[in-house]
Amino acid sequence: MNMLNPSILVLKKGTENTQGKEQIISNIQACQAVVEVIRSTLGPRGMDKMIIGDSGTTISNDGATIIKLLNIEHPAAKSLADVAKSQDNEVGDGTTSVMIFAGELLKEAKQFIEDGMSPQIIINGYWTALQAAREKLSECAVKINDKSEEEKRNLLLRCAQTSLNSKLIANYKEFFSEMIVDAVEKLEGFKDKDLIGIKHVTGGSITDSFLVDGVAFKKSFSYAGFEQQPKKFENAKIIILNVELELKSERENSELRISHPEDFQSFVDAEWKIINKKLENIVNSGANVVLSKLPIGDLATQYFADRNVFCAGRVAAEDIERVAKATGASLLQTCNDITEKALGTCGIFEEKQIGAERFNLFQQCPNSKTATIIIRGGAEQFIEEAERSMNDAIMVVRRASKASTIVPGGGAIEMELSKHVRKEGMKISGKEQLVVLGFARALEVIPRTLAQNSALDAIEILNKLRQKHDQEYDCKYGVNCFNGGIVDTYQSFVWEPTLLKENILNAATEAACSIISVDQTVKNPKSEQAIQDQKKRKMQKAIF
Repeated sequence: MNMLNPSILVLKKGTENTQGKEQIISNIQACQAVVEVIRSTLGPRGMDKMIIGDSGTTISNDGATIIKLLNIEHPAAKSLADVAKSQDNEVGDGTTSVMIFAGELLKEAKQFIEDGMSPQIIINGYWTALQAAREKLSECAVKINDKSEEEKRNLLLRCAQTSLNSKLIANYKEFFSEMIVDAVEKLEGFKDKDLIGIKHVTGGSITDSFLVDGVAFKKSFSYAGFEQQPKKFENAKIIILNVELELKSERENSELRISHPEDFQSFVDAEWKIINKKLENIVNSGANVVLSKLPIGDLATQYFADRNVFCAGRVAAEDIERVAKATGASLLQTCNDITEKALGTCGIFEEKQIGAERFNLFQQCPNSKTATIIIRGGAEQFIEEAERSMNDAIMVVRRASKASTIVPGGGAIEMELSKHVRKEGMKISGKEQLVVLGFARALEVIPRTLAQNSALDAIEILNKLRQKHDQEYDCKYGVNCFNGGIVDTYQSFVWEPTLLKENILNAATEAACSIISVDQTVKNPKSEQAIQDQKKRKMQKAIF
């Protein structure tokens, strides 16, 4: 009699079930493949990537943008991509660094797992090393709270330039860093980035870009009579509406049943009275600039033109919000009982030609809590990449202005943390010591990659950095990406907010540990209907 239990089928037929050490290694390899794609983009000498997709061709070296456009399907690799996304949302910069560091942690873990080490020992070792690295990071941070306003501004300029070093507009980093710091300084205490607008104007040189102290947006869709309106006001009074000022025929919007022709005329007359009353209330309020989220039709446009009032309909919600913030205007849902307090003011309003576009500019606003950067350039792709670069720098300056400390960049802080974690690791016994030392080695991936991308001898550079960092007073030396060798990055003004580095350490370690802890993947089979729908979509795509 066979005493063995027969095999029991628990999962649905066709289910893919992989588990064990091989599954962990497979997930790590998938993540490393993603990391290799963006590794060469790190640093001021990093290369760009061209991604061709449904939305067109994008040229970028921004890690978050590249990962987003790759449309990664592998589940483990997706979790690594989410780390880059969270870094972009939280800090705005360091997306490439966090992925490279996470990939290096996984590379170190792969060797341990192949040697038979338990994933839990690796995870515990990484958390121990992370704690040591964070303690050393706070020790190396340079306080900026006690600096004067001028010194703080210079500090923010250096942080912006460090962020722009690795971007497409690195050659103009001094020009744009001034613009970025000026824009961030205009924000309120909570530093809401959405109050900084970035607008594109194709044509001209990149140095023709400029900062508007207030709000600027492209001229909206206009009706007949628009050109008769005045295009400039001093001490303008602004009213912002969420009201449609357009006369529509009843036959398009409703069904009328009448017994006499006069009844229809009464309906038409009533509609004319309603819209004329709205327009009359707006003009009587004293406003000479009328903005609305909804359309402003030809009747209202001509009405305002005859009374020397400027109007713009279908204004984007984000622009409406920034105008309201800058001018102090309230968003009104009705044209009745408009009070003086509901109106906003600005020193100068004008419609101005910038390149081939016309822009509405609100400047010298009393509540100057917003700013707009107009980016010029010869090609739309170049302008889009410049916007992504400036977005990263704005986030860095915003965080640095709220933070109280900075650290030297260029791989200097990573080398110092590596030295400290290695020393702490020697105090630990057992297998966990090997993991902590692996964490220390992984930290060196940032300066090593910077050297490789700068066409330098990475082994020589790392040896020089280790020698310098063994001396307690030389903890600020990093990679000199421009002239070769090593340099005191603090004295060279290569600075980064401490929060950025702390977020990189935390996010990368958490991602690596979560991927290592997954030892089984169960993939449910697609239903017959889903398979048929997929085939149908492929056939339609092939036809069209």
